[in-house]
Amino acid sequence: MTDPHIVGWAHTPFGRSDAPDTEALMAQVTGPALDHAGLGPEDVDGLFVGVFNNGFSDQDFQGALVGMGNEALSRVPATRFENACATGTAALHGAMDFIASGRGRVALVVGAEKMTATPGVEVGDILLGASYRKEEADVGGGFAGLFGQIAATYFQRHGDQSEALAMIAAKNHQNGVHNPLAHMQRDFDVAFCNTVSDKNPLVAGPLRRTDCSLVSDGAAALVLAAPEVAADLHRAIRFRARSHTNEPLALSRRDITRFEGAKRAWDQAYAAAGVTVDDLSLVETHDCFTIAELLEYEAMGLTAPGQGAQAIREGWTLKDGRLPVNPSGGLKSKGHPIGATGVSMHVMAAMQLMGEAQAMQVRDAELAGVFNMGGAAVASYASILERVA
Repeated sequence: MTDPHIVGWAHTPFGRSDAPDTEALMAQVTGPALDHAGLGPEDVDGLFVGVFNNGFSDQDFQGALVGMGNEALSRVPATRFENACATGTAALHGAMDFIASGRGRVALVVGAEKMTATPGVEVGDILLGASYRKEEADVGGGFAGLFGQIAATYFQRHGDQSEALAMIAAKNHQNGVHNPLAHMQRDFDVAFCNTVSDKNPLVAGPLRRTDCSLVSDGAAALVLAAPEVAADLHRAIRFRARSHTNEPLALSRRDITRFEGAKRAWDQAYAAAGVTVDDLSLVETHDCFTIAELLEYEAMGLTAPGQGAQAIREGWTLKDGRLPVNPSGGLKSKGHPIGATGVSMHVMAAMQLMGEAQAMQVRDAELAGVFNMGGAAVASYASILERVA
């Protein structure tokens, strides 16, 4: 089997959208993505839709909503995927398997979420559905409380890393200033991010507001095509490797300061691609909270376990550093509409490889890594992408 290529994409601005629901959000990207690829609705063999929902909307059966928003796609076979915060990449993998198996030649992947119309307290409880409620339902701070526990335990073992987390937040906000699609295009310095204040209160454990990603609306789409179809199109990005691993859902059954599933996903991707972390030009990684990005430095092999702070303190992950991480601004600045996130991350990486990232562009981008995870490092997906044409 041969994995398909990314041949086109589209992306709404992330943030508070006037679009009333996911149907409207998805309608904003389906046509533009196909136009970008140089294809039409008649070329699409399958729709693969990522929407978490879990209470954000009374309307479900989200896969069928693509055809409601775009009549030309209403009779294309559609399947909806859900895998917590990795929902978008789960849909992407479903589409890739569909084409690789020979069942279709062109697939449209759409990820979306409408979150901002839901009251904040309800958002926290909806997201807590990505935890193991039998043990974790009473965690203070909702889903953020899980990562507050992870940060607190990490600090107990390796010392207070609050300043390093503030440096990660400041880096991603600085990058997000240059992303016209980002939810928050505002530069916050390390001092602001590292200081608890009325504007930057503690949210859960040692995590402050600036350590937490944003509640956002948005949609993103990718067009995938079999290599023989992609050869006749304007652009093509191939998957040098992709991987998917899982860990137990309950935090009690694993070491929460070690993202072991993430490490396995990266190790599998490196082995399949025949590369190491030193070969990557950039990484888009899942910084739902700054402690997650720090632990992902360790999982991807940038540093040894317990030493993730070294990567940000020494500037390795800055846009002009050894390995730029989240040049898009990441979830922290770009926003985190759950179902759209994994699709968005692959769009951002593809833009870099095609030299179409404008002010976000990383110089000489040849090999991009993407890491998207569901829950507290439960489902982990790693991709290594490179340009074909």
